[in-house]
Amino acid sequence: MTTRAGFVALIGEPNAGKSTLLNTMVGAKVSIVTHKVQTTRARIRGVAMEGDSQLVFVDTPGLFQPRRRLDRAMVAAAWGGAADADVIVLMIEAHRGVTAGVERILTQLAEIGKGRTVALAINKIDRVEAPVLLGLTKDLNERFEFVETFMISAEKGHGVETLRKWLAEQVPESPWLYPEDQIADLPMRMIAAEMTREKLTLRLHQELPYQLTVETEAWEERKDGSAKVDQIIYVSRDGHKGIVLGHKGETIKAVSKAAREELAEFLGRKVHLFLQVKVREKWLEEAERYDQMGLDFKDGNA
Repeated sequence: MTTRAGFVALIGEPNAGKSTLLNTMVGAKVSIVTHKVQTTRARIRGVAMEGDSQLVFVDTPGLFQPRRRLDRAMVAAAWGGAADADVIVLMIEAHRGVTAGVERILTQLAEIGKGRTVALAINKIDRVEAPVLLGLTKDLNERFEFVETFMISAEKGHGVETLRKWLAEQVPESPWLYPEDQIADLPMRMIAAEMTREKLTLRLHQELPYQLTVETEAWEERKDGSAKVDQIIYVSRDGHKGIVLGHKGETIKAVSKAAREELAEFLGRKVHLFLQVKVREKWLEEAERYDQMGLDFKDGNA
């Protein structure tokens, strides 16, 4: 049996649907999905099997105009993930078309994509009429020589199987890079922290956009088969602590319940989750926090 294995980088603007596509491909929730932009910080890898091929997905942060150190580190991680991959898939939202952000990505892709296998995936196709799709496909393929173009709906699964089968043929012949039953190469501690951060992001909306991070401080396997998980939510200002806790602790209770239930479902066993909120004013400038998120602190330099 000839096996294949390789890395696939999903790139695009924030909210293009990269995390949703990754989770659909893998068949499990390994990447944080919210309606807020820039929620994916670390280069989360999801592993999907297709026939004799193993596809290792690098879910990169959305590409945007960076303003702060964290932004710059995220964008550097995104392009780093693309540069290291065997196949690059650029995701575009059908209804938004060629935005200024997409034009910037295409300019950069002209450098990084030379001599590489780069495919185009037009996502959210259910939001536009066929003539618009055809016009967008023609426009994008005139701007860059894509090997293939796919019309998909990551959320509904349309076209995803066709894309996955094509990717399986593109990755090089190679032994599998991960055990067959492994779906992500992130430690469970980080996946658990991401789940809690997603619940906070959904609950707080605009109140605390990117001023918080979650770390799993301790993980204890109990004799009854359950897991005790202690996490710390770091905020950068004292006033933010009250927002995270909520009136009479209602917000933190709701977040804890939602995160615990999702983690228990993911692990297939009971979870005891304990959350603490701590103020750490300069966490956005601490190298250690960037390591925790799988980002390079130095990439954030102006």
